Amino acid sequence: MQVGFEAKRLFTNFTGLGNYSRFVVNALSEYIPENKYILYSPKIRQHPEVDPILARANVQAIGPAGGYRYLKSLWRSWGVSHHPGIKGIDVFHGLSQELPMGLPKHIRKVVTVHDLIYIRYPQFYNPIDVAIYRAKAKAACRAADQVIAISQQTADDLVEFLKVDRRKISIVYQGCHPSFKHKATVAEKYAVKAKYKLPDQFILNVGTIEERKNVKLLVEALAHLPESSKLPVVIIGRSTDYMKQVQECAAKHDVAEYITYIHNASFQDLPVLYQLASVFVYPSLFEGFGIPLIEAIESGIPIITSEGSCFHEAAGPDALYTNPADAYQLASLLDKVITDRSVREKVINGSRNYIARFEPPVIAQALNEVYRAC
Repeated sequence: MQVGFEAKRLFTNFTGLGNYSRFVVNALSEYIPENKYILYSPKIRQHPEVDPILARANVQAIGPAGGYRYLKSLWRSWGVSHHPGIKGIDVFHGLSQELPMGLPKHIRKVVTVHDLIYIRYPQFYNPIDVAIYRAKAKAACRAADQVIAISQQTADDLVEFLKVDRRKISIVYQGCHPSFKHKATVAEKYAVKAKYKLPDQFILNVGTIEERKNVKLLVEALAHLPESSKLPVVIIGRSTDYMKQVQECAAKHDVAEYITYIHNASFQDLPVLYQLASVFVYPSLFEGFGIPLIEAIESGIPIITSEGSCFHEAAGPDALYTNPADAYQLASLLDKVITDRSVREKVINGSRNYIARFEPPVIAQALNEVYRAC
């Protein structure tokens, strides 16, 4: 079977959607080697994250040629469908909520939808962006023979907001970057700790500092912790206007001195930063899946996250869950996981067993079954 991919972000994005794209192609090419995988991208580049994938004999990358080299966006959305080699493709998979227009009828079409947060919470987005994202996702779902949702939550949202037929939706989870499986050495931990001037113990939060991520709840919970459990908090992520609210909240509760903000952490350092932490807190209001939860579990630290949305799907039954509007409950859970070793070990061990379902061979097999069934 020949599988084509809309692979722009595989080559150009080295966080979220790019990580997902590389994870999928890497897993399939390694664990389902009998297929051939063709990556269609308006830009093809060398990169340490990309090169091992392209080195595989069953992977090929194709970019625009001729006049399309100057019209790359048009090639991505339309020209791919007229590439001479497209006739040999059996399945075409849009990895990031889009499909090219005009793909030949004989090609089975699959699209992954990561989330519809911009529809559920439009107040967090530019209205023009919401309209564009919605139109693209709706068109892709209409054209697709099968829609892959990365969680049950996303599947439910597809039915509710875009009226996608539930029978054409398959839930296939995603895994995290393999670097999070690497156990850092003492020297690596020391270097990263010194680089970011970190304390010996700390509570960690990772994610864009925006209202939906709800990190202000963690700041409020910190204020309610007993002095014996009041660890420093390290918040890693890109800043937005919401940052001012977080800082004002910290000042109001007299805990600003406990908080360190890191806006420029390198992805290479992130696994070590997780491993240095005492506990990971992710009080987000809503996610499509919640990859930072998997990253933290792989890193061997206990996690506390929000009730509702997809969080139980990502973290499993042994994680600790809080009402995302209740700072006192979060403080109580933090106190418990910081002071009670048995609670920590139960959360760590149970969560690690749970995320075996997100391993590459499991996901590769699930994707291949979707391709064959559609």
